[in-house]
Amino acid sequence: MELAYIPSPSRGVWNLGPIPLRAYAFCIIIGVFVAVWLGNKRWIARGGRSGTVADIAVWAVPFGLVGGRLYHVITDYELYFSPGRDWVDAFKVWEGGLGIWGAIALGAVGAWIGCRRRGIPLPAYADAIAPGIAFAQAIGRWGNWFNQELYGRETHVPWALHITSSEGGRVPGYYHPTFLYESLWCIGVALLVIWADRRFQLGHGRAFALYVAAYCVGRGWIEYMRVDDAHHILGLRLNDWTAIIVFLLAVTYIVVSAKKRPGREAVVEPGASDGPTEGAAAAEAGGAEAGAKADAEVEDEAGDKAEDKAEDKAEPDAVEAKDEAESAKKS
Repeated sequence: MELAYIPSPSRGVWNLGPIPLRAYAFCIIIGVFVAVWLGNKRWIARGGRSGTVADIAVWAVPFGLVGGRLYHVITDYELYFSPGRDWVDAFKVWEGGLGIWGAIALGAVGAWIGCRRRGIPLPAYADAIAPGIAFAQAIGRWGNWFNQELYGRETHVPWALHITSSEGGRVPGYYHPTFLYESLWCIGVALLVIWADRRFQLGHGRAFALYVAAYCVGRGWIEYMRVDDAHHILGLRLNDWTAIIVFLLAVTYIVVSAKKRPGREAVVEPGASDGPTEGAAAAEAGGAEAGAKADAEVEDEAGDKAEDKAEDKAEPDAVEAKDEAESAKKS
């Protein structure tokens, strides 16, 4: 008898009348809100307008969901198009199955469209939302816990995940909770990106590239532990190869970008800083005060010069009048 383990929820769907409330969907929605909230704070700190991140997310999120589902369906096509399977299930996103690689790739396309419409550089936007995406992934992985899916090899460690469902070929037992491993790893990635961004002033997409590279490292060893069906190439799961390739691309981008475009973008959102800031207004007021003082000094100096000139002119006239008076007295 196991003394300690992580229990699986007895259900992942609650019905509110005819409306099903799915925990998997709620995890994704909560993750999106966290990503947008944190991204907005970081965007404002970089000099952008409040609300811009959410406006662009309106494009990025739907594209990301479609991309994530497409990647999953393409790489696991036998689950939907093999004999005895119903291809309609490919559209049932709520049952689980979103590939992060496709979500990021197509989500970037949606973000690019939103950024282009507002005249915003995509790399700057990506840097702002990178930690939020990692936090969103950490939250979204708990949807796999509710669905009792994507667990690892069998184990008897105290934190083992107890799988109770036998649907879809599952074998009840105790397994490595890879959903928890990835959730914790994503939290670490988010904190790493936030720290590195503050420490090194990352810009031009390098904070986002750091997030991608760090996530790939964790996804590599976590993917190795999973036991769900997957395509293998040269002994490695397909997602392992994807993580390796994407990691190399991300690191290459960081190195090349740092050499070609060091530092951060000076302006991330055109027009966001229009109008005098509080400091500029104070400087302007101070300048006006200094100007008035200078004018007063000039006026005083001019008055002193005029007075001196008058005195200089009056002095010889007085001497001349005195001489004439003395001459008249002698006469």
